[in-house]
Amino acid sequence: MTDLSISYPVPEPAIVDPSAVRNGQCTAAQDSSLSKVGGQDDPFDMDRDQEMKITDSVEGQGLLESSMRLKPHEAQSYRKKALWVSWISIVVTLILAVAAFTVSFMRHSASAFGFAFDATLDVLSSVIVLWRYSNAAAVHSAHREYIACVILGVVFILSSMCILGKAIHDLATKLLPEVDDFLFSVSVVSGLTCIILAVAKFMLGRVLTSKALITDGFNSLVGGIMGFSILISAEVFRHKPSVWFLDGTIGVLIGLIILSYGIKLLIDMVPRVRQTRNYERFE
Repeated sequence: MTDLSISYPVPEPAIVDPSAVRNGQCTAAQDSSLSKVGGQDDPFDMDRDQEMKITDSVEGQGLLESSMRLKPHEAQSYRKKALWVSWISIVVTLILAVAAFTVSFMRHSASAFGFAFDATLDVLSSVIVLWRYSNAAAVHSAHREYIACVILGVVFILSSMCILGKAIHDLATKLLPEVDDFLFSVSVVSGLTCIILAVAKFMLGRVLTSKALITDGFNSLVGGIMGFSILISAEVFRHKPSVWFLDGTIGVLIGLIILSYGIKLLIDMVPRVRQTRNYERFE
């Protein structure tokens, strides 16, 4: 009689350490298999992917990063603060610009002239920031932000040309600056005021993720540095008249810094204006 029984290989039973079971532990292979039961992925990878998708969707809708972090009432509160800081900056820097222009013509100071132009630029940049945040609904608008930055870049380049022209002219003609107490007082007040304004603009720009506000703050910071540079160059000239070129050299350096920043703004922001022009829905 033929034996029809078929023998199948019996799998060896898995040996599990009882102590590991009691302690709620398992081997690395078991961890790997359990973490992906049913084709499930690592939850941390899923969170990262979801965060990237949210960021891409926000940027794709023409919004700034601040739209993800700030509640509506918080965004409006910071917007109002940005408007207040811009108005204060316009009034203060306009007064400083008039005083600095007076000093530059009376005392033949190239750095004072450079500061006067930078203060005028600060007025214009604050006006641009006012336009940027004049519309409450556009507080997170990337397109409006990039347009403001492009305008700032053009203004920066034009102002740097004037600063460079005046400084190079003074160096070529060996124009010697005149030093007095009026020059010192203007430089100290200008430097301190502009640095305070720069700190306020940097803080607001960081919260609102606003490149325009940060650029405005950079301009105020440059104005503060130039205000103190007037004091430094005048003090050096008082004790060493042979270093008469320091004043004009500082003017050239500041002009080149403003020029390079303006060019960088245009290079970075012009393509972004084109990318976000179809998403402007706030006007």
